[in-house]
Amino acid sequence: MTNTTDLTVLLKRLKLGGIAPSLPERLSLARRDHLDYVAFLEILLLDEIARRDQRRLERRLERAGFEQICRLEDFDWSVPLTLDRRMLDEIFTLRFLDRREHCLFVGPVGVGKSFLVQALGYAAARSGHSVVFTRADTLLKTFAQARADRSLDKTVRRYLAPDLLIVDDFGLRRLSAQESSDLYELIIERHTRASFAITSNRAVDEWLGLFDDPILGNSALDRLANASYQLTVDGPSYRAKLAPRHRRVDDVTG
Repeated sequence: MTNTTDLTVLLKRLKLGGIAPSLPERLSLARRDHLDYVAFLEILLLDEIARRDQRRLERRLERAGFEQICRLEDFDWSVPLTLDRRMLDEIFTLRFLDRREHCLFVGPVGVGKSFLVQALGYAAARSGHSVVFTRADTLLKTFAQARADRSLDKTVRRYLAPDLLIVDDFGLRRLSAQESSDLYELIIERHTRASFAITSNRAVDEWLGLFDDPILGNSALDRLANASYQLTVDGPSYRAKLAPRHRRVDDVTG
């Protein structure tokens, strides 16, 4: 009778070594439930599919560069926020990605925009989409550095490639001429190819004034705004709700 050691060697040769750790448990299950060969093989293969799917998800999340892993089901709805839940639910269907549309989250500081947009990115990654998360200032500094070290083409490709590019905290300051040009080019190139999700403390109608060149700004924002969901989030600070001083003692101690 072939033992598990022999099977492990064969599995590794077939690059199925990930099955090996659960093999003894699956063999015990097969003997206990009198599974036939087909049923036993199906269980092993489903284990391997689940393992590979998890590894792919972990790689997508790592490449996304989220500041934290956020999930919509973990959002604290006890905070009295004002937002269009029907629009939010539609956004989280991810159909906008197939249509190459965009999502704009606007509202005051601390109301949970960054949490929601990262939760959207997590949902997209779980569905098999490529995602990149960046803060707006970091994005613009990356372009400036790439121009200095002559790696601009590579950098541009990195931000053009993902199905969803998340730009957090746009509009904290006015853009320089070069930054206006860089952002214009990025929006124009991605407009019909892939989706943006952008958060901002400023209303969308204030964004034009941030561009050094109003012609570039108007051209870029017209494309962006007319193919986007615009979700306004308002209310007290969600961030304050999550602060340690607002946690109950039993939340901290388990």
